[in-house]
Amino acid sequence: MKKGLIILVAVIILALVVATTCTATVQTGYTGIVTTFGKVEDVTLEAGLHFKSPFQSIIPMDNREQKSTFETQAFSSDIQQVDITGSINYAINKSTAMNLFKEVGTDYFNKLVYPRMLEITKGVFSKYTAENLVANRQKLSELIREGLDNELDEYGINVISVSLENLDFTDAFTDAVEAKQVAAQKKLQAEIEQNQMTMETQQQAERKRINAEAEANVAKINADADAYALQVRSEAEAEANKKIAESLTENLIRFNEIKAWDGKLPTYMGGEGGTTMPILNLGGAADTQAVGE
Repeated sequence: MKKGLIILVAVIILALVVATTCTATVQTGYTGIVTTFGKVEDVTLEAGLHFKSPFQSIIPMDNREQKSTFETQAFSSDIQQVDITGSINYAINKSTAMNLFKEVGTDYFNKLVYPRMLEITKGVFSKYTAENLVANRQKLSELIREGLDNELDEYGINVISVSLENLDFTDAFTDAVEAKQVAAQKKLQAEIEQNQMTMETQQQAERKRINAEAEANVAKINADADAYALQVRSEAEAEANKKIAESLTENLIRFNEIKAWDGKLPTYMGGEGGTTMPILNLGGAADTQAVGE
């Protein structure tokens, strides 16, 4: 009985040893690299449980997107020093994980990615002035990503993105940039104020022109109205005179003369040669004679 129990325990222990030494698990997102006594086998393992010999090791290679930060210094084309803080997102291909492990190992970031990233970053920064570096940060990030992706393509490393999170210049350069910005803002403000004054002057001139045109139009309207009124009156008077002239007949003239006569005859009348002759008042003599008789 004791002997059987010992055998059972031994079998269990052996099974546990076999289970731990002859099986391996590859996690999701990883590729398993198989080595036998340190030699890389020409086979890779997908995620899951796998059997192996006790003399083999499974080394996981991370195929997920990874992020690493970096810090470095660079110089602009106008010899301005800039301290750079950034990050890089990258991933290795499953199909090339074995070759990457053979050539570089698992520390491929520090041995391969990081040195090339610093070199490309400094090369890109050296092509721009300090002011343009500040204004083109997104473009710089893309240029670094493209250059680094081309460099690492043969190793099966995909550079997903590069982010320049901080660019720190010297205090002297920062002060100079701030002074320039202040001067530019003052100049812009002066231009805005000048433009406003110009606009106000133009608006005032336009208002004066409009008022002058309005007054001229009013004066013209009034003059036209006066001229028209005068024309109407003249035409009315002419029409009235015409009607009066048409109504003056010879009899009417005689009638008006008789109507205006006071009953007295003239004492003298004109003769030939410009002489005047007295008119005898016979009626008066007869009256006198009648009174004497």
